[in-house]
Amino acid sequence: MRKDHLDRVRVPELYIGLISGTSRDGVEAVLAAQGGPLGWQVRAHIRHSYPETVATDLARLTVAGHGHFQELGQLDAAIGDVFADAVLALLHEAGLEAEAVRAIGSHGQTLHHAPTATPRFTWQIGDPFRIAERTGIDTVAMFRQRDIAAGGEGAPLACGLHAACFADGAVTRAVVNIGGISNITWLRPGQPVLGYDCGPGNTLMDAWIRELKGLPFDAGGQWAAHGKVNAELLETLRADPFFALGAPKTTGPEYFCLRWLEGRLAKATDRVADIDVQATLTEFTAGVIADAVLREQPGDHPIEVLVCGGGVRNAELMRRLRDALGAIPVLETGDLGLPAEQVEAAAFAWLARQTIHAEAGNIPEVTGAAGPRILGCIVPGARPVDGAIQKA
Repeated sequence: MRKDHLDRVRVPELYIGLISGTSRDGVEAVLAAQGGPLGWQVRAHIRHSYPETVATDLARLTVAGHGHFQELGQLDAAIGDVFADAVLALLHEAGLEAEAVRAIGSHGQTLHHAPTATPRFTWQIGDPFRIAERTGIDTVAMFRQRDIAAGGEGAPLACGLHAACFADGAVTRAVVNIGGISNITWLRPGQPVLGYDCGPGNTLMDAWIRELKGLPFDAGGQWAAHGKVNAELLETLRADPFFALGAPKTTGPEYFCLRWLEGRLAKATDRVADIDVQATLTEFTAGVIADAVLREQPGDHPIEVLVCGGGVRNAELMRRLRDALGAIPVLETGDLGLPAEQVEAAAFAWLARQTIHAEAGNIPEVTGAAGPRILGCIVPGARPVDGAIQKA
């Protein structure tokens, strides 16, 4: 068979993407490859929960903002093992052997993101050496650190996949990811990609209901839907200086946290009912996203908003976002073929491919880095054979 024919029929490389967000409750794992109508498709997906001990330790250390080096080291190792478990479970779900996968892209679990500190840094744990050792698959990790080292914000990094999958020559698309933090990617025909963090996504709503009711999140926004928005509190929340900053800009739950909220609640003239705080936080979250869309929307092309991330499950948040955006269509990325809750993990599978093929993963116009960079480091999964590393 001729080589050119073999090239045409060659099966696309498979990649696994792993990420755990600010909910701190488990790992999203996807198996992805080039192909499909968007050019990048998810072949299999699982959500792998953290063991209760890991989730408890992570929540405690993250909220406290510090921990003993031994605790942090053990947690790094434990989360690495959970990520490896997620890979093995995904392979089982897909009916594949490890040898079928070219590489894993592991975002890890963010402990702290501080792009404006001196020196600036970002810190994700989930030991990639343990992932590579237990799975036998090359593992790419520490993506954000290279962009930070190049003077960037280290985020958002999913913009490259958004551009690859959702750019349209006739329509301006704003891809909004609502995770713990919300971020936006602007895909404007004939113009550079633009992206930045809008502000809180699920983080404040989750933190408040966890504090008051011991629940991980407000399912469907039902609690918020029965409350009333407090205008004074809403104005206080929206007055934060972050929202006046220009791009590039990023933030995280280490800033928009329960302590931040309690400080603003303390300024209220009258006590705000707990349920009304939840309603106000939901309105606030929808509002900062809508502000980002309305502030940047161009007038030379039709515009539509594509939403991804866990926030799509909050029906009350989505209702308020649609109300705030008026006539601008609001869709989910799943409507185009990439399920909303799998986009971020799919992005790290895509970023792993970029690194393996020595291609840039960041977009300097988005992160503010000095230029395009090959992100992350590669931990070989293969074991030495006859004194050499077997190539995948």
